[in-house]
Amino acid sequence: MAVTNLSLWVLQQLILNVHVVSDEMDEATRDRMEHRAKQLSREMTRLLQELEQKSQEQRSKEQTPVAWRGLLFAALQHWQFWAIAGMLLLLILWLCWCLRRSHEEGSSSEEDSSNSSSREEEEREEQNEEEESEYTKDLTRHFEEHIQWPNQNLFTVSESVRSLVNAFILAARQVLSDSSFPVLEPCFGIGSAHEGWSPDEENIIYQVLVPLGPPSGHTFLPELCSPGQVPERNFRIRVELQCTCQAEQLEGGMLCFLHHDHEELRMYQGRSLLQTLCTGSYLDVEKTACRLHGLVKACWVLLPYSHQWRLTMLPYSRSCKFKIARAEKEAIIEIMLGVQQGDSDIFLSSQASEAIFTPSTTWTLSCAVAEAKFFELMTRQAPDGSFHLRCLQLCARALVGTGFSSCTLKTVVMHLLNTTPLSGWHKTRFLLRLDDIMRYLCHCLEEKRLDHFFFGNEKIPEEIILPPALQRAEPFNLFQHLAQDPDAQAEAMRQFMDLQDRLTRMLTYGH
Repeated sequence: MAVTNLSLWVLQQLILNVHVVSDEMDEATRDRMEHRAKQLSREMTRLLQELEQKSQEQRSKEQTPVAWRGLLFAALQHWQFWAIAGMLLLLILWLCWCLRRSHEEGSSSEEDSSNSSSREEEEREEQNEEEESEYTKDLTRHFEEHIQWPNQNLFTVSESVRSLVNAFILAARQVLSDSSFPVLEPCFGIGSAHEGWSPDEENIIYQVLVPLGPPSGHTFLPELCSPGQVPERNFRIRVELQCTCQAEQLEGGMLCFLHHDHEELRMYQGRSLLQTLCTGSYLDVEKTACRLHGLVKACWVLLPYSHQWRLTMLPYSRSCKFKIARAEKEAIIEIMLGVQQGDSDIFLSSQASEAIFTPSTTWTLSCAVAEAKFFELMTRQAPDGSFHLRCLQLCARALVGTGFSSCTLKTVVMHLLNTTPLSGWHKTRFLLRLDDIMRYLCHCLEEKRLDHFFFGNEKIPEEIILPPALQRAEPFNLFQHLAQDPDAQAEAMRQFMDLQDRLTRMLTYGH
């Protein structure tokens, strides 16, 4: 009986201690623990009462060795009770220890508690970041090892291509010194190869844009093909003659096309640009490209490259395209022509417009130089290990054969590069940025809107110079056709799902 009373007293003390808890503990958690402790206490009391009743029944019998053996046997029959009781007691003790520990922590100063909690959270965050970082590093290593990245060093080859084209320009200037052909300026590298992310390893085309200046005695005046067109993308270049009589007298320069007799001009100087490369009063893209085509062939023998490389001219109507080859190496180069808009990075280029038919006098607004400059700026500012070009390259390879153009994808990536800190493009966040690209594209498809990167964008880096008209322009929606055609949007969403599947396969299997 004394043992029973002692056990009951211990249980009472434990239950009393359960109520001594800190207010810092979550109220719901505290209530659950107290309720559970009371249940266990009631169960323990019931079992003790059962045992006490059985013990009294045994004491009422004769105190003989046989009776003692019966009592012992009866007690052994209740071994389950002792096991359960022990477990319940341990559980109650554990609950009380947890509650008392919470009380002790809560009794310390709020500042110490806050600091301790903050340190624990920081440690947990650091541990989670370390685990995530190790996992991401493993994935990054897998991608670097198994994805079939192009082996060619695009930046190195691109630099060599620009050097070759600039050497040709110097030679051409000597050949054209007495003619009225447009002035050839040093070239700009444009397109995916020069930006460092070409998706096609086998058929890389190195594009350059050669600015054209008006020859002596001429001026270029850009005009809109369709006034009121939104956006203003198609232009014609009107060519007008200027008087050069004063320069002719002072410097012994070229004869003035305005004030000299045509026969004299034909004998001593040749025809004007209006009479050679223009249709009507407008500079003709196809005539100019054809003349440049012949000029490359004529000047090639003057270049040191001609001793080592074999030149093959390729057909193209609005640019000059050729291949150079040596042993097992070769490169395809395309020279685009352009007229600069003021001192900006925007040109009127010989590239064909998006229309089915582009008239030979139409010059298309091109942001290719500004785009190349933007990627060069991002690459220069990005930390070591940045994967922004790899992300673009991988996605571009995945979309080959789909209805999406590389221009669409590049626009998405430029928007993200312009709004996401460059530190976030480190290779350890490779998967996160790929997910961002896919999410952004999906959102644009759902909203049927993808804004052109340069039209009316107020967040353009100040290093990129835009014409005032382009800065003030309304944002231009590249997905306008989706807004006008529900069937086109449905097809675009289907192709997007296919693009995601392709990208997943490439990440999984490397190709």
